[in-house]
Amino acid sequence: MSENQMGIYSVSVLNETIRSLLVNDPRLREVWVRGEISNLKKHSSGHYYFTLKDRGSQISCVSFRQTNRGLKFDPEDSMAVIVYGSVDVYTVRGQYQLKVMDMRPDGIGEMFKAFERLKKKLEAEGLFEQSRKRPIHRFPAKIGISTSPTGAAVHDIINVLSRRYPVNVLLAPCLVQGDAAAQSIADSIELLNRTDADVIIVGRGGGSLEDLWPFNEEVVARAIFNSRIPIVSAVGHETDYTIADFTADLRAPTPSAAAELVVPDRIELKRFMESMFQRLEYAMDHKIMDLNVRLDRASESMRSEKLQEMIDQRYQRIDELVTAMEKDVKYDLGSKEMLLKALAGRMNAVNPLNTLARGYCIAMSDNFVVKSVNDVKVGSRLDLRVTDGNVICDVMEMVGIENGKQEEEGQ
Repeated sequence: MSENQMGIYSVSVLNETIRSLLVNDPRLREVWVRGEISNLKKHSSGHYYFTLKDRGSQISCVSFRQTNRGLKFDPEDSMAVIVYGSVDVYTVRGQYQLKVMDMRPDGIGEMFKAFERLKKKLEAEGLFEQSRKRPIHRFPAKIGISTSPTGAAVHDIINVLSRRYPVNVLLAPCLVQGDAAAQSIADSIELLNRTDADVIIVGRGGGSLEDLWPFNEEVVARAIFNSRIPIVSAVGHETDYTIADFTADLRAPTPSAAAELVVPDRIELKRFMESMFQRLEYAMDHKIMDLNVRLDRASESMRSEKLQEMIDQRYQRIDELVTAMEKDVKYDLGSKEMLLKALAGRMNAVNPLNTLARGYCIAMSDNFVVKSVNDVKVGSRLDLRVTDGNVICDVMEMVGIENGKQEEEGQ
């Protein structure tokens, strides 16, 4: 029996098979794990390698450079953290590990619990339904902004808008951090809904979970949900997700990205319009050329000599049709005449008048044809029809014929 038939794996194939099972399991693709950092190694490449442990177990972790650049703190050994990542396998060593996508200091566990509870509640109510999310106006004339007037977010948004597609901007200032921030954000959204803005951008720059917490408050989520104007959320950085992001009609990873999403690029728009004008101009030129050709042909056909030629050809065609029609009529009349003569000959053959012309007559008595001596009596009046008239006479006597001999009837 061969190795394939026995189901023998190579080490590499086995490790790749195990890795495929783990990385494709949706339950292990995005997980939050709490633990303590140990054996932390910060490689010169910028990658971090460490072990995350608790009282009963441990797991190897790797945090690559692009993730580490976005961390808001400097990890250290013995530090309690909450890690967000996916389970992976380092096939070279056959070792499964947690690939870190975000990491935050522990101590905010209760906030995460509150976040999950509110998220489940609002999701059950339908605030996150994709079917209720509205499209963003492609060419907005006025954009509302709900953010801090002194933060970097508002300047980033205005700079991008002025560069890409200048529009009117309505700023409804609000607090974006602190205990009163959530209600301030909700009031700002409500204020902008009294205007004629086409879209509203709600958000702020990056920060810790505590800094971004106002955007996880229920009052903000319901203000976004009840807005009659489409809302784009732009809270924190790309890895930061808030309740506002799930409720908004569109999520942008950063405030600058939000500005790019709500307006087109005027340079690209100009290129598109120029392209459309070129295509329109080409189509018009082509149509005009085609019409000119048709006009030239029509003009050529309408010249006097051409027109006379067309008339002469039509006359000739009419003569041909008349000749053919006369020929058909003559042939048809000749056929009918021959048929009529044949029928007349047959009728003449049985015409009683022809019999009279040969010396015979027809005897009538009381409007009945006399066929036998028994049809009349002596003294009866007979009407004898001959070729040129009638002869009226009375019966004097009747002579019958029997066996070739005449027999005189009684008077």
